[in-house]
Amino acid sequence: MSTATRTAPPVHVGASATAVQIGGSRQRSIGSRSPWVSTLRALSRDPTAIFGGVVFLIIAFAAVGATQVAPYDPLQVHVRDRLQLPSTTYLLGTDELGRDLLSRIIYGARVSLAVGIVAVLIAALGGVTLGLLGGFFGGGVDAVIMRCMDAVLAFPAIILALAIISALGPSPVNATIAIGIVTIPSFARITRGSLLSLKALDFVEASRASGASDARLMFRVLLPNMLSPILVQCSIAFATAILTEAALSFLGLGVQPPTPSWGSMLDFGRKYLTQTPWYSVSAGAAIFVAVMSLNLLGDGLRDALDPRLRRASA
Repeated sequence: MSTATRTAPPVHVGASATAVQIGGSRQRSIGSRSPWVSTLRALSRDPTAIFGGVVFLIIAFAAVGATQVAPYDPLQVHVRDRLQLPSTTYLLGTDELGRDLLSRIIYGARVSLAVGIVAVLIAALGGVTLGLLGGFFGGGVDAVIMRCMDAVLAFPAIILALAIISALGPSPVNATIAIGIVTIPSFARITRGSLLSLKALDFVEASRASGASDARLMFRVLLPNMLSPILVQCSIAFATAILTEAALSFLGLGVQPPTPSWGSMLDFGRKYLTQTPWYSVSAGAAIFVAVMSLNLLGDGLRDALDPRLRRASA
């Protein structure tokens, strides 16, 4: 009996020890992986996000290299070829002045992307700063900032943008400023909500106890931990900015002719809708594809940045 008690099956013990070692090394490798690498890997497993990213990159490359990609000068007039059907010469046809629609759509992408990027930068800088100040200091500072954001949100975005442009005058620069201003509250609210959820955590208290200043706490400790929702909001705001710019140009308050713009092309094309439907359809399709690609990319980015989904995937 004593001999049986002293002997132990070494195979099972060795197997379990090996399993523990393998499991431990696996956990260490997963834990040591960079969160950005994990995000990219999670994003690469989402086919809709990949599709949206590829489509948006194609649009971006076409806009950046418009001078090489566009077959014609977007401002060049061919009166004899006005309102031509799509053909091998003009792949999407021509407008009322004989200008190539494909070339104007490609150059219009440059305008829409430029307005969207600058507007999102304005909104992110202003909204994140206000959200940090309100959520960090609280009290009267938070109350004043949030009531101002509520006042901006009380107006529909397009109506407020129209009011700002009416005061400043119609131009691409003023349209960009207006779109950036009306988008600030969304960034401020997201930043403030994220900061309030992080403010009472131990690592913030440890940084405060180590003598970190308020500016360091806000911008070096708290802000890096709030980048996930801010990045997702940037993709959503980018798509919204493209739509708003197209709406303003459609109303004649954004990009002014003869500069190509998707919104103005949509406006001029509707006058010939029964005669040449491809005029408006091509500009509308460009807006749809650009916004859809950003929405798909934003949805995939949101799922990839979700720590719960990332742990489940790991």
